[in-house]
Amino acid sequence: MERVIELSEYDIDYGAMQEQFKDLTTLAAKIAGTEVSLVNLIDSYTSWTIARHGLPVEQLPREETVCQYTISGDDNFEITNLTEDDRFKNKSYVSGAPNLKYYFGVPLRTANGNNLGALCLMDAETRQLSPEKIEMLKIIAGEIVNRLQVYKTLQELKQNANEALESKKRVAHDIRGPVGGIIGLARVISEQGNENNMEEVLEFINLIYKSGNSILELADEILSNDLPTSAKALGANEYNQLMLKDKLEKLYAPQALNKGIHLTITTDSGTEAVPFSKNKLLQIIGNIISNAIKFTPRGGGVSVSFGLQLGTNQNTLLFTVADNGVGMQPEKIASILSGEGETTHGTAGEQGYGFGLSLVKHLIDSLKGSLDITSTPGSGSVFSVKIPQGKVS
Repeated sequence: MERVIELSEYDIDYGAMQEQFKDLTTLAAKIAGTEVSLVNLIDSYTSWTIARHGLPVEQLPREETVCQYTISGDDNFEITNLTEDDRFKNKSYVSGAPNLKYYFGVPLRTANGNNLGALCLMDAETRQLSPEKIEMLKIIAGEIVNRLQVYKTLQELKQNANEALESKKRVAHDIRGPVGGIIGLARVISEQGNENNMEEVLEFINLIYKSGNSILELADEILSNDLPTSAKALGANEYNQLMLKDKLEKLYAPQALNKGIHLTITTDSGTEAVPFSKNKLLQIIGNIISNAIKFTPRGGGVSVSFGLQLGTNQNTLLFTVADNGVGMQPEKIASILSGEGETTHGTAGEQGYGFGLSLVKHLIDSLKGSLDITSTPGSGSVFSVKIPQGKVS
């Protein structure tokens, strides 16, 4: 659980990292002398190949990978002949093209001691790596982790910089109005001199009071970092429903297609262009979608729908994930909502790891959101999520 929580903190778009790591996958393949080199990050359900050399794979169910064993250990994991290992000999990439035989994996370990994934080397021929080559591969794995940390840090700095810039613009724009009003009213009182009557002076003072109070409210808002959202443009740390739909289709349609599940994602046409924070959304929605696919039999369907409730003080992102799968008993729903995880297997025998939905609950709680689950055994489940967004102008 700690491992997948730390991975979620990187908030990675798994489909947009190839350029940042392709030099390292190429170098690793050259050092090892293998045809294939992959950088895999493994979440609750899926192994995401964020960089690849020699094999055009983008994702695999976690239980189908060799790397699931690499992240479970403290050191390298090597299989000299996959065709002779009962765990792997019937995997599609071993029994069929590209007929891989050799595997060598190095865990991608963070400073906190969690393995986010693996640098894996694979080949159609068996081989033996020298200690020198293994040490070089460990160095490359360390550099991959360093780059992931740099990516995370840069994202945080970018968000802070954007917030500071927006705050500066708002101060210049929003304060100009009330300050100008105060100066103007004071000038009127001064120019009228003795001609002012008490009622007019009191009215002017009341207006000055209101203008000054609006500045104080603005200052409180800025100091609390509660910045408004805008529907005009997407920032570096924002999605709208259309962009999020596109991301989810690219990431999870292959999983659905592989199992014969019909995945549909719909947006609210009235608010689909309004920005909202992308913080942790791919991890939250992605895990729910993967869970729905896992527990829906072949030929079934998973539907995702989005909406954005616009409010005076804040917006609220709403989304539901519905399936017509096996459903859940009330006690299972209660365990999920309490943040507990249980290992279960999917309708096609997919292996369960017991913390996918626990992670979802943890992340939703961290964003001060809410999760509601309705389900009927044998008829499917509906996950409904609400996540508050920043203030709107």
